[in-house]
Amino acid sequence: IVGAILTGVFAAPSLGGTGAEDFSIASQVWIQTWSVLVTIVWSAVVAFVAYKVADLLVGLRVPEDEERQGLDTTAHGETAYRY
Repeated sequence: IVGAILTGVFAAPSLGGTGAEDFSIASQVWIQTWSVLVTIVWSAVVAFVAYKVADLLVGLRVPEDEERQGLDTTAHGETAYRY
């Protein structure tokens, strides 16, 4: 994130960057910051959609009765600890 934002600083022609002749460091840093924010929001939305799809298709939790019995017994048919 820091590198993406500081690209606006290091791309400045006064600091050796190449590209635009009419260049404002502040405006480019704002563009880079806006792009980082959009990327964060996009990633959050896609992750949430993937989470919901996985929850609908396969479920994200085991049933409560299996959880109470112990997942070693219900999922693997073995006991891990002797009480």
